[in-house]
Parts: sequence; structure tokens; C-alpha cells
Amino acid sequence: MSNSSWNILCDFDGTIAVEDVIDSLLDNFGRPGWEVLERDWRAGVIGSAVCMAGQVALLDMDRPQLDRHLSGLRIDHGFAAFVKATIAHGIPMEIVSDGLDHAIHAILANHGIASLPTVANHLNQAGPRQWNLTSPFSAPGCRSGTCKCARVASAKARGGKTLLIGDGASDFCAADRVDFVFAKNRLIEHCRAAGIPYAPIASFDEALELLPALLDGRLPPQAVIPTSLPSSQELSA
Repeated sequence: MSNSSWNILCDFDGTIAVEDVIDSLLDNFGRPGWEVLERDWRAGVIGSAVCMAGQVALLDMDRPQLDRHLSGLRIDHGFAAFVKATIAHGIPMEIVSDGLDHAIHAILANHGIASLPTVANHLNQAGPRQWNLTSPFSAPGCRSGTCKCARVASAKARGGKTLLIGDGASDFCAADRVDFVFAKNRLIEHCRAAGIPYAPIASFDEALELLPALLDGRLPPQAVIPTSLPSSQELSA
């Protein structure tokens, strides 16, 4: 069965991976100074590209330590089944992440998931315990290492509609440009506040349940699925 009317762009950290990979690496292997970069990023002083490059340069770990750490990180328990469903329906899915390409490939492999097309920052080993970051998918005027809006434009150029699956601030800009969003965590409130067509999900089990309705057109662009039923006061207002 083939369905080429949709393209899926899926975030990784906090969406597929249960925790943010770079944060977990910094907590375990970061030299002093990464917290300052984090604070400046949260305050909007620097973009995520500058923040991430500076933080990766402060990681003090060798390759075996990195691989051992990644082997202990968990993913959403429903993701493997969701991947199988997209393959069965012939829906192209791309991981679009402002995180680390090596981590994404390693974590998926650790959970028995074949490599998916991945757009992310590139982690380079510069010495026995030195690392640096390059951003092959950056874009002029975008402060992120990976410009997710550019990936939306590429998906639209292939034709069909675009579904974004994400959870946080790095997905806000792209969410404004796609046809529908499966939203976790902070992305739920952003979509609600901005009037973006979305369905809230807690896990990929729920994304899998919603997929047939999306493909059949029962989740039209105007529809927003509420997280809870309205109260009787709201109904009578």
C-alpha cells in the first residue's frame, strides 16, 4: 500500500529520544562553561548553532565513553511501530534535528531501527577526547544549526502535504509552515496559541493511532484536537 500524499518531518531530542542527548552528554562529560552558553541561548543572546558548537567543544570524553553513554539512552516506546507503519503506507519520513547525527544513528541502531534519512549537525572527533560540530544544514539568517524551515520547503517541493512531529522551541518556526503537527510537550501550547492545526500526542502510540485518520483526510487542516473536553461552563458560555 502506497500513500505519497504526505511527507513526515520528525524531531529527535525529546520527541523520539526520551531525553535531550546533548544535555545528557554535558551533564556527564561537559567541562565548565557549558552552563553559561546554555543561559545565553535561553536568554536569546546567541542562537542554538553558536550554543551547540561551543558546548560540543567543551565535551571531555573518548569514543568508547560516548558510545557507552548513547547505548543507555531510551527512545519513545512506540516509535519502532510508527516507523513500520510509515514504511507500510509508503510515507517518506525524515528526521530533522538540531542535535547530533552520530547520536541519532547510534541510538536508533541500539533499538534495532534501521537508519532513517537524517538531517542534523555533524559531530566530529578532533582528538582522543576532543570534539567539534559542523552544521551542513544551516541556512543564512537562521540561528539554528539545522534550519527546519528549509527542510519544510524541501518537503513541499516534493509535493503533497507535510506533517511535523516535534516537542519544543526548535520546532516552533517549522510548525508555522507545515500542513499538520503531531505535538508533544511545549509544542502543544505553541500550536494552540498560534492557531496551528495540530493533534497533541504523549507518545508515538498515539501518533500511530492518528495516522489512518490523517491519511484518510479526517484530520483536515482546520481541525485542532483538544487535549481535554470543554467544561460545562465553557459549553454554556
